[in-house]
Amino acid sequence: MAAKKEAAKKKTKATKPASSAKSGDLIVVDSEKVGSPAREGEVLEIVARDVRVSYRVRWFDGHESLISPPAGSVRVVQQSR
Repeated sequence: MAAKKEAAKKKTKATKPASSAKSGDLIVVDSEKVGSPAREGEVLEIVARDVRVSYRVRWFDGHESLISPPAGSVRVVQQSR
C-alpha cells in the first residue's frame, strides 16, 4: 500500500506550491477577471526577504517583473531537470 502512495506522489509532482519554485520553473498567475487568460512566465530569480519570497519573472510577452504573490494565488510547474 505504501508503495502505491509513493508512486502516486511521483506522478503528481508536476505542480508545486510557489514557495518551492526554482529558477527555470513555469509560474502561472490566474486572472481575477472572469474570461481573462492566465499569465504565464519563467522564474528567473528567487529573492528571499525577511517575511516573503519574491520572484523575478520573464513573462511570455517579453516583459520582466518582480512579484510577491500571496499564498495560493499562483501555480508553479516544475521544469524537467
